[in-house]
Amino acid sequence: MSRIGKRPIIVPAGVKASTDGKVVKVNGPHGSLELPVRPEVKVDIKGAEILVTRDNDSRISMSLHGLTRTLVANMVKGVTVGFEKKLEIIGVGYKADVQGDTVNLSLGYSHPVKYALPKGIKATVEKSTLVTIKGPDKQIVGQVAADIRALRGPEPYKGKGIKYVDEVIRRKAGKAGKAAGGK
Repeated sequence: MSRIGKRPIIVPAGVKASTDGKVVKVNGPHGSLELPVRPEVKVDIKGAEILVTRDNDSRISMSLHGLTRTLVANMVKGVTVGFEKKLEIIGVGYKADVQGDTVNLSLGYSHPVKYALPKGIKATVEKSTLVTIKGPDKQIVGQVAADIRALRGPEPYKGKGIKYVDEVIRRKAGKAGKAAGGK
């Protein structure tokens, strides 16, 4: 039995969870999320707990057992608290601002870069160099953060670019100067 999969998920007050056998739906103060469930696993809702079980011990069933439980737990956490990722922009003249559902970035290119946010995702900018992405779906928040970071990844010599706040950039030594006696 999966150690992760057999733990029940506690549904907090203010969150409604429902299932029809094929789709799990979770509604809460930060939105609503749906997850299609594979036939190898079964999701049951009993009172204020969600239980994930499997029918047999096949390799795919065991793999999906813990995965499904974790995805449902992330859905419950997402609609109650939400998820966020913070990005830091480093470089002279590099900056960002948000207009509606579009993030406008100046990243040293000859043109400004516009990134359209997906539905349900919000972005805020502090000090024009710190971008915070928030939303109820952990996967979409992470994907949006990765897409924005990929627009201008951090380079190893000066560290210019977009990086996660907690990311450490390995720096390289620059080009060495001329040797003392050489021409």
